[in-house]
Amino acid sequence: MPKPWRVWTGLPPGWMPRFGFRPVTQADLPLLADWLAAPEVSRWWRGGEAELAGIAEDLDEPAMWQWLVLEGDMPIAYAQAYPAHHWHAPHFHDLPGDALAIDCFSGPQGFGRGGLWLSALAEILLAEAPVLVIDPEPGNHRAIRAYEKAGFSGAELRMAEDGGRARIMTRLR
Repeated sequence: MPKPWRVWTGLPPGWMPRFGFRPVTQADLPLLADWLAAPEVSRWWRGGEAELAGIAEDLDEPAMWQWLVLEGDMPIAYAQAYPAHHWHAPHFHDLPGDALAIDCFSGPQGFGRGGLWLSALAEILLAEAPVLVIDPEPGNHRAIRAYEKAGFSGAELRMAEDGGRARIMTRLR
């Protein structure tokens, strides 16, 4: 599956693009460390140093796509996508074999716009896979609202690989 690294989307043809996506690089890791330390992010992405180490390690992982979300030239969020069955997450067991899973978080400039940029990213990824899945913690109401605005739906709760509960939300092509 090719990696759709740099794609602009978000507005009708002929308009200035609103959101862009570019690959994460080693140079972006300090910015992501700051975002992971923010209380709004660290509440849900616990263990920021370990999360950052995982992001850094996955820069060379062929199955993982990682982007900085840009509004104009300003980074506003992080997103990663990967084949949902690649790491054998038990809560994805019944998804189609070609489903893509998404994990994401906003930086301070992206708060309140997650539904918009995630919808733009979903449109790109749905060209690659017929089903997208995202798995927020059930108490992360802010993220759930953003995912619903981006076209994801689903309320089933399942046990995730870390022993916590995850709400399974999907978006179809």
